[in-house]
Amino acid sequence: MADHDDDAVQERDPARDVVARVLARAGTALQSGGAEGHELDGDQLDREERSALRRVAGLSTELEDMSEVEYRQLRLERVVLIGLWSGPQAELAEVSLRELAALAETAGSVVLDAVLQRRATPDPATFLGSGKAAELAELVAEVGADTVVADSELSPSQRRALEDVVKVKVIDRTALILDIFAQHAKSREGKAQVELAQLEYLLPRLRGWGESMSRQAGGRVAGGAGIGSRGPGETKIELDRRRIRTRMARLRRQIAAMAPSRETKRSSRHRAQVPAVAIAGYTNAGKSSLLNRLTGAGVLVENSLFATLDPTVRRAEAPDGRVYTLADTVGFVRSLPHELVEAFRSTLEEVADADVILHVVDAAHPDPEGQVKAVHDVLADIPGTEDIPELVVLNKADLAEPGTVAALRTRYPGAVAVSARTGEGIEELRERIAELLPRPSVRVEVLVPYSRGDLVSRAHATGEVLAEEHTGDGTQLTALVDPTLAADLTAAASA
Repeated sequence: MADHDDDAVQERDPARDVVARVLARAGTALQSGGAEGHELDGDQLDREERSALRRVAGLSTELEDMSEVEYRQLRLERVVLIGLWSGPQAELAEVSLRELAALAETAGSVVLDAVLQRRATPDPATFLGSGKAAELAELVAEVGADTVVADSELSPSQRRALEDVVKVKVIDRTALILDIFAQHAKSREGKAQVELAQLEYLLPRLRGWGESMSRQAGGRVAGGAGIGSRGPGETKIELDRRRIRTRMARLRRQIAAMAPSRETKRSSRHRAQVPAVAIAGYTNAGKSSLLNRLTGAGVLVENSLFATLDPTVRRAEAPDGRVYTLADTVGFVRSLPHELVEAFRSTLEEVADADVILHVVDAAHPDPEGQVKAVHDVLADIPGTEDIPELVVLNKADLAEPGTVAALRTRYPGAVAVSARTGEGIEELRERIAELLPRPSVRVEVLVPYSRGDLVSRAHATGEVLAEEHTGDGTQLTALVDPTLAADLTAAASA
């Protein structure tokens, strides 16, 4: 009898075990980073404002009395997750489903249940197949869900067919990420980029119904209406597509018009020969926390996915006194929608123009190597990044297992283990950044008049001072500087 029970355990469907583990979680997808703040993060007023508008679980929008309409409160959207897996390891499917659950929670919903199916390829009709789609419909009705979220991108026909079966709204991973971006975009440029990505996603997915399509109707039609019943000759869906294309063209012009201001700021840094360091990495890996720790920028820090979208550039100083800029960029994710990569290309230019890339990795994540691969896939789509030195930063080392950190340092030679929350490893990180920063190439030995102390200050900020002596006629300076500063120093010495 015992042998029979053991066989039954071995024959159990591993997909059920995966779903059981996912649904047994209590926000585990968002727990790895810790929610407490740090004094370097500043007042975090943005977080308070965002939390004040957050939806609350347990509140309903359904009204028993219409007089209550002005006092109702929004409730969390109730969702069911669906996904496919085809490889031999179910753990990867579990990690992906956990991430989808975290995305759904960030967008403002509560996850009720999940369906995970093992199959080689998605069903071209309903994504899951007719049998599993029918089971999903029963599950949605049983738990009272109002949305189904798929863990991959659905074609328009798959989404429509699945909606016809489950009788509730169906969205895919791309739509979910776009919704989060729309909630968190703050700057004018960020909002324009998100809207452009949403329109690119919406354009092939427009639908039209019945009379709203404004078809032409000639002669005496069934309703008896002939004259005056002719439509404009263009269906409403065609009109909508034309309006969307017009709006997309206007948004592209607006985003292009914002480029000169970024170029002006960037060119001023280039003229001053200030090195640039860009922070890139997976979403919720701790990029903003690391920026705050290194510069005291006070950027919004929140334990959620895509909490910050707009790039932030701050001044930082290396241990040897050289000044450089540190730029925080938008986080990446597995299967980042192509629409977002295209729309945020102007933002990602900060990475392409950097002298060093700090690749921040969440060392406490169940699949850190998968995160690294996802980031490298996105960086590969940005021209000019292949020759930039990359420093892998294993963040959240205080939460990760020591064996995991050791394995990652072996896997990525030269990686630095840090904790933006506790400050562990930050000094080592500063030293490694200083080693990777481009060094000035021109050696000068000049006597700088005291009236040009600004040039000596620039030599300390952007160059490498080898010797300095104050004499009666000025400052005797020996330093390695950039060509522009070398010319200014030579001109001042000979004046």
